[in-house]
Amino acid sequence: MTDPGSRRLRVLLWHVHGSWTDAFVRGRHRYFLPVSREGAPWGLGKAGRDWPSVTEVPLDRLAETEPDVVVLQRPEELDLVAGLGVPAIYVEHNAPRPYAASSEHPLSTRSDITIAHVTHFNEAMWDCGRAPTTVVPHGIPDPGARYTGELAAGVSMINEPVRRRRVTGADLLETLAEAAPVDLFGIGTEEAGGRGDVPAPALHDEIARRRVYLHTARWTSLGLSLLEAMHLAMPVVVFAATEAIEAVPPDAGVLSTDVSVLARGFRELVHEPDFAALAGKNAREHALKKHGLSTFLSTWDRLLAEAVR
Repeated sequence: MTDPGSRRLRVLLWHVHGSWTDAFVRGRHRYFLPVSREGAPWGLGKAGRDWPSVTEVPLDRLAETEPDVVVLQRPEELDLVAGLGVPAIYVEHNAPRPYAASSEHPLSTRSDITIAHVTHFNEAMWDCGRAPTTVVPHGIPDPGARYTGELAAGVSMINEPVRRRRVTGADLLETLAEAAPVDLFGIGTEEAGGRGDVPAPALHDEIARRRVYLHTARWTSLGLSLLEAMHLAMPVVVFAATEAIEAVPPDAGVLSTDVSVLARGFRELVHEPDFAALAGKNAREHALKKHGLSTFLSTWDRLLAEAVR
């Protein structure tokens, strides 16, 4: 039998989180994404993405893909792949809810499916019971060091900041905006006076023109938007919650749970462009080392091979 670690595998997964999927399908395997006339949530397919390694498969014909392994991301997907008879790995993207330390994971009674957390914080906080766990930190395609910081303003990327106001820390932007102007990008930001959903790479160019990136989330796994900003070589001002304290080194900007400290640091970075550029350089170096795409993909190669073996 061919060693699964040395061959391309057939991997079935759903398109749930666009940025994570964009990184995952850049690996060396063949990826199959369910598609349906209804689209999201169960049949989004490529959704117009340029993913050469991906083949769309009708939702009602999953067995025809003959997958070697299934990568699950939502509990409901267990029923959709029942009967395929192939090993599975469950990716947990989220910090536990509703309780920070006592939420039982939906797969906590399963010992046959490994739960792959995207942060060490999540692994420590979820009660995973009998389920084996591992951590595969985020890795993202490098957008390049595009930072110019030509606009003396802050910027943040938040989807649905009105509905998710406190979870995302969108309310904290109002305090920070007293120190310097703040521009907001993302789905539904028009409701909050923002600039709406701008697709990459135009989004990266717009973000990189602002002098400081603001990450205000109170309860999140680890925002990929923060990692993107750091890859762009942007200095960051970050609310020190969940995995952010591991993702952001002290010399990359400001990291604190004290909003007044964040505001002072934001003001200083905006008014000291040379200092901001140096912090951004440190942020990029750290992000490339800890959240580079090659490490992410090689870790997944090992995990997939172990599951199939």
